[in-house]
Amino acid sequence: MSEWTKSSWRAKPRIQMPDYPDQQALQLVEAQLSKFPLLVFAGEARRLKKHLAAAARGEAFLLQGGDCAESFEQFSSDAIRDTFKIMLQMAIVLTHGAKVPVIKVGRMAGQFAKPRSAPTEVIDGVELPSYRGDIINDLDFTSAARIPDPSKMMRAYTQAAATLNLLRAFSTGGYADVHQVHSWTLGFTETEKVDRYREIANRISDTLDFMAAAGVTSDTAHTLKTVEFYTSHESLLLEYEEALTRVDSTTGKWLAGSGHMIWIGDRTRQPDGAHVEFASGVQNPIGLKCGPSMTASDLKALMAKLNPSNEEGRLTLIARFGAGSVGDHLPRLIKAVQEEGANVLWTCDAMHGNTIKSSTGYKTRPFESVLREVREFFAVHGAEGTVPGGVHFEMTGQDVTECTGGVRAVSEEDLSDRYHTACDPRLNASQSLELAFLVAEELTQRRNKANAEAVGA
Repeated sequence: MSEWTKSSWRAKPRIQMPDYPDQQALQLVEAQLSKFPLLVFAGEARRLKKHLAAAARGEAFLLQGGDCAESFEQFSSDAIRDTFKIMLQMAIVLTHGAKVPVIKVGRMAGQFAKPRSAPTEVIDGVELPSYRGDIINDLDFTSAARIPDPSKMMRAYTQAAATLNLLRAFSTGGYADVHQVHSWTLGFTETEKVDRYREIANRISDTLDFMAAAGVTSDTAHTLKTVEFYTSHESLLLEYEEALTRVDSTTGKWLAGSGHMIWIGDRTRQPDGAHVEFASGVQNPIGLKCGPSMTASDLKALMAKLNPSNEEGRLTLIARFGAGSVGDHLPRLIKAVQEEGANVLWTCDAMHGNTIKSSTGYKTRPFESVLREVREFFAVHGAEGTVPGGVHFEMTGQDVTECTGGVRAVSEEDLSDRYHTACDPRLNASQSLELAFLVAEELTQRRNKANAEAVGA
């Protein structure tokens, strides 16, 4: 087998990537980016890997969420703050349900490129190349806008750097104080129709009150007012990824410096393809989307390629089958993992298999379908005796109307009110927090069952 280099992917079949008409401009951008500081650091990626290893053992739980595709136009400090805020709210609810630490990983500071189901799209009889994310081309439906532009990588880098700077400030500057975060959660439970969640919120309040009475406050415990927050994205545009890949001076291993965790999509997971080749050689935690077409032999080949030393925390398998289909596919993939004795973390992406077109023409995702897939994911792991280690959502902290349902009962007729996504529909803040309460119930039931079995034994 030939030795891996950060450019060895170039000799492999590549799909879902643009062909830049101006190769000289592309080479100039790659040369510039290769001199820029890394966005994340090797020590952070190694720490995340340890946390993910704990989640695979059931000693932590992964919450991964954020934008479908980050936008240059919608970029703002308020948008970053709102998504960070809702993820903290979700995490405190999940922590209470699971009684283990919740690992917070945003789809942020790098989620600029998107795979598409077709290379072109047709509107009113006009056919143009598909929009592939702001790092590649523009959403406007014109010939000029859809030409891949390498200079967009520079803007993506700048936006990612600014996003990470703000996230680090929020994480350590007091904004993440657990008491403040819980007060935001209480605001949600004061609305109508959510009485069922108020009891959980009250129990969280009682716990915090007890800790304060015992002398454990944000002033005395640093961990109550700071959080660890990591970033992730699909490593789709490999020219960008390669330019930000460097050798870690501490370990001598390669690091993808564009984000703490990178993942490979369901469309680009060919064992001999460019995307798998690139991910195989970096030390970052790697995610792998597993859809209905994933076979047991494919999965075994990918695990061998991406994690040959069977390192804990290295590989996260992100199941995305669609509501009603989890039982048809997840058990056979769990069996494949067990046959290999592989160390993996199983998480549930309940978004991508549940996209439909509404009667009003908008692409949407029914909240009930998302919830059903999560419940099926937990049920299968319960039956198999394996660990459901996390959830993966496309979501935003803003009050959008892109997914139907939830306690605010977004209808198909409401979708046009605040439909802002440039790509796939996202859960809004209310739907995201409601989902956290429902997942917390699943985690609590799982924990209670395990405790009962332990007592019975």
